[in-house]
Formats: sequence, structure tokens, C-alpha cells
Amino acid sequence: ETLYNILTFPAFSLTACDGASPDVTKKADLDNHKVSEKRQNETKKLFPVLSLDYENVRTPFEIALWVLLASLMKLGFHLIPKLSSIVPESCLLIVVGLLVGGLIELAGEKVPPVLDSRLFFLCLLPPIILDAGYFLPIRPFMENLGTILMFAVVGTLWNAFFIGGLLYAVCQIQLDNPSPLHQLELLPCLLFGSIVSAVDPVAVLAVFEEIHINELLHILVFGESLLNDAVTVVLYHLFEEFSGGDVTVMDGFLGIISFLVVAFGGILVGAIYGILAAFTSRFTSHTRVIEPLFVFLYSYMAYLSAEIFHLSGIMALIACGAVMRPYVEANISHKSHTTIKYFLKMWSSVSETLIFIFLGVATVGGEHVWNWTFVSVTVVLCLVARIIGVVGLTYIINKFRIVKLTTKDQFIIAYGGLRGAIAFSLGFLLDHHHFPMREMFLTAIITVIFFTVFVQGMTIKPLVELLAVKKKQEAKRSINEEIHTQFLDHLLTGIEDICGHYGHHHWKDKLNRFNKKYVKKCLIAGERSKEPQLIAFYHKLEMKHAIEMVESGGGVKLPSAMPSTVSMQYPAERALPQLPKGREEEIRKILRTNLQRTRQRLRSYNRHTLVADPYEDGISDFLLKKQKMIELEKKVPSSS
Repeated sequence: ETLYNILTFPAFSLTACDGASPDVTKKADLDNHKVSEKRQNETKKLFPVLSLDYENVRTPFEIALWVLLASLMKLGFHLIPKLSSIVPESCLLIVVGLLVGGLIELAGEKVPPVLDSRLFFLCLLPPIILDAGYFLPIRPFMENLGTILMFAVVGTLWNAFFIGGLLYAVCQIQLDNPSPLHQLELLPCLLFGSIVSAVDPVAVLAVFEEIHINELLHILVFGESLLNDAVTVVLYHLFEEFSGGDVTVMDGFLGIISFLVVAFGGILVGAIYGILAAFTSRFTSHTRVIEPLFVFLYSYMAYLSAEIFHLSGIMALIACGAVMRPYVEANISHKSHTTIKYFLKMWSSVSETLIFIFLGVATVGGEHVWNWTFVSVTVVLCLVARIIGVVGLTYIINKFRIVKLTTKDQFIIAYGGLRGAIAFSLGFLLDHHHFPMREMFLTAIITVIFFTVFVQGMTIKPLVELLAVKKKQEAKRSINEEIHTQFLDHLLTGIEDICGHYGHHHWKDKLNRFNKKYVKKCLIAGERSKEPQLIAFYHKLEMKHAIEMVESGGGVKLPSAMPSTVSMQYPAERALPQLPKGREEEIRKILRTNLQRTRQRLRSYNRHTLVADPYEDGISDFLLKKQKMIELEKKVPSSS
């Protein structure tokens, strides 16, 4: 204790040794006694059995709580079949968000800005778009690409300028009482029109997957919602940049170039990352655990890289998922494929649920400026512009389509143009300094979202049943249908070659040959790149059905199976007769050597470049001589 006092109070020790005064010594002793008591109290303090430190884990705890709430709500809705069959899930989730926001307000707490643009665009939107892009049905999407582009580009431009222009005209109407709408200029109205004109992919996915609409209508509306992102981004930045001044003809020309750069730049960035992901998957055979991680990381890097340069992140994700999937699935294991599939579905489902809940919470917590004229005119113009745009564009599109879009199809396409959280987030990004009526814009955007999600989303299913619109076919295509589809593709390509008309079948065949000859050898590891297409497809289909059988508990009847798997599917007394091993190998050899030689031509045959027959000249001479002899025989009897 003496040593402790000396080390702690060196000044006192020195003074005491030098013969300091008694008062100073007494004061130092008193201080020393207090320090000793303090040390004894500290040593006697009991060990804390329970303590509270919420601030240390506040952020991850609240994130986990939101995700848990969203998952429980999604689970609860499906436990009530009648409720989920009448009201779409997105509507119920928005109502939950409104209730949560109301409870926070009643508790006297400030509602947090949970749906800010940074959280939405960087965390919640990418999983939904990646899930849609990775599992995008490429064939129907490419077959209807022209129609989708017409609705996505021309339709979005029409909606933006129609809504913005008429809103400006309505705001300029001079009424008896002064209105703040008179202060609105043309460019802010056009900016607002570009925000509310785009169809939202999140809302379309949430509603259309519940009504099970047929594949054509689903791919048209969903494809439009994906591809109109580039148009919306360009219009948004163009009108925001020139909100304080005038837009010249040169600005419009640069806007068109910007649209091409944003769209094709996003596609290029996504394709590059997709190729990198496929190339990386070549070398993961010894580390199967991290295979799914590369798919997620490369996709997210594609999205972030596109956003760095203000390109279309949605287009980048779609391109990345579509490019990487055929090569990645050929390299990774089936367990990794299952992991990717279910993790993407889970991730996108949670993000979609959180978006709708946060939308309801942000509605309660945000500042609103209600203007009956502006809000009601906006809702009406959105409906009118959508109907006129779909009908007018369909009239032009049907002149070039083999399968025409009927009146029922046009109605579903127009009625299914739902708006969602993308419009709200873009409105949230507006600067209050440049747009003094930002709160009124946000109020009108929320009203449009609620109208499309609640009114159109709740009534579209009864209308589909009332109009007897064709539903989605749940039965999967058999291997017989797939083989005939490939056969027809080869047949149509051959017909195009013979006729000299190079249509999309011809260019598709050229692309497939280039892919097989060069790309597969670089991106697919091992012997899988050399495997015949039919055999590879058969293996893929066989494994897919086997996985479905295991997941469903063995109740799936496989349309095709090799003899080695027959005993696993059927009882012993119903098992098909097994072929001898030699005969089985012979059948496989026939498939490999003969069936895959369809249209393996050495030269291109068409009506312009026909190869000359070596005997053609001799036959012509023979026919000419014979014709002369016949003429001579006719002349001889007549002269005689």
C-alpha cells in the first residue's frame, strides 16, 4: 500500500521526505485515505448478472426485426386462403406498413425514413431484378423483343410527354381563386410525368404471379417494366438537369444519344460481368461451396458498376443473369444450382415484402401536400395515357406480328401497367431547392401507386376470369416437345437459307454455331463443352425431374427416364424392361452420331448461289439435239 501511495502521489512523497509542513502532510493523508476507500469499494462491487446495451446492437437488431416482421406477415397471409385469394399480397403488405407507421406515430416516436432512395436502389431492388434476369425465359422474350421495345421505349415516351404536357396545361388554367399550381413550369411537369409513366417491375411481378396469366401477356408487361428503366433514367436526368433553364434541340439530340449509351452501356457492363462469372465457374470444381457466391457477387458488381456511370443498373443485371446462366449451370454442381435457385427466390421475396411494408411506413411518416386538382388529374391522365398508348401501338404492332394481340390482350396489358416503389424513390430524390412542390409530387406519386396496386391489382384477377383470358399452362414441356421445337428451328433455318431470306432463324443459327465453336470451349470446363446438344439437354432434363421427384416426396411421374432410373420411380412389378448394356450403348451412339447432324452443311445453298450440276451442260445439249430432231421429223412428212 505504501508503494502504491508513492507511485500514485509522487509529489506528496517528495514533500514529506523534504520535511513539509504538518498541514500539507495532514491533507495528503486525508486524500490518501479517500483513495484507499474508493479502491476498497471498487473491489467490493458485485459482478453484473444482467446489463442492457441496446445501442451496441441497434442497427443489426432493427434490420433483423424488419426482416422477421416481413417474413411473418408473408407467412400469415398464406395461412388464410380466402384472404390471399381475394386481396393481393402487395396490398396486404402496404396495409401492414400503414399500421406499423401509425403505431409509431401514436407512440410519439418519429417514423424513420426507412424507404430512402439509397436503401431501395442499392439493397432492395437488385435481388428482385437478378432473380427475374437469371430465370428469364429467353426464348419468349427474344421472340417478342420488338413488341416489348415498342411498349417500353415508344410507350414510355408517349406516357411521359402526354401526362406532363396535359398536367402543365391544367395547371395554367386561370381560375377565379389563385392557386399554387400556376407557379409550375413545363419542365417540372414533364419530369413528374416521366416518373409516374414507367411500369414498375416489382409491382408487376407481385400481382401477375398471383393471377397466373399466360406466358405471352406476362412477358410483354414484365419485359416492358424491365426495359423502360433506361428511358425513365434518361428523361429523369434530362429534365432534372435543365429544370432551371430551357431545353434546346441540341439537348434533345444529346438526350437520344444518352438513352442509347444508358441502355446499351448497361447491357455491355452486364454481359462483361456475366462472361467473367462464367469463366470463373470453370475453376470451381474443387471448391463447390463458394460457387453460388460468384453468381451473386458478379451480378451485384455489374449493378454497382453500371450505377457508377449512371447507366441502367436494371439492364446490367438482366444482361448479366441471362449471359452467365447457361455456362454457369454447365460448370457448377447440382447442389450449387439448387442453392442459387432457392437463395435468389428467398432474397427477392424478402426484398419485395420489405419494399411494400416500407412504402406504407413512409406514407405515414412523410410530409404531404394534398391538392385535389393535381392528384385527381394525375390519376386520370395515367389511365388515359396508358389506354391510348397500348391501343395505338398495338394497331401498329399487329401489322408485323403473326400471332395478333386481341382486344382482351390489349386490355390486360393496359390494365396491368402498375406503378410502384421505383416512382416513389425517384420522387424522393428530387431536390427541394429546384422543386419547391416536391411534397405535392410525392403525395401524387403515392396516390397513383396506391390506386394502381389496390384498385387495379385487386380487380385484375376477377376481370381475367370474367373475360376468360387464357391462363398459364402449368404442365411442363416434355422431351418430345423440346425435340420437335428444335427440329422446327432447324427446318425454318434451312427454308430461310434456300429462299435466300436471312431472318432471325438464320442469325440465331449463326450465333449458336459461334457459341458452340468458340464460346463454349472458353467458358465451359471439361468434356461438357463437346457434349452433343440433345444429350446435354437430356441429362439436364433427367436431373431436373429427379430433383422435383425428391422435393415432392417421390410423387412426380417422369415423362422420360433411362433404364437406370426406372427402378427408382416405379414399383418392381411395374418397372419397364431394361435393355442390355450393349444395346443401350448402341442407342446412345446412334443419337450422338446421326441425330445431331441436322443441317451440318458445308456450303450455303440458296437460290442465288446454287452449285452447278456437272452433267447439266450435257443434258442441255442432249435435249436441244432431241428437239431439233423432232422438228426435222415434222418437216419431212409435210414436204413429202
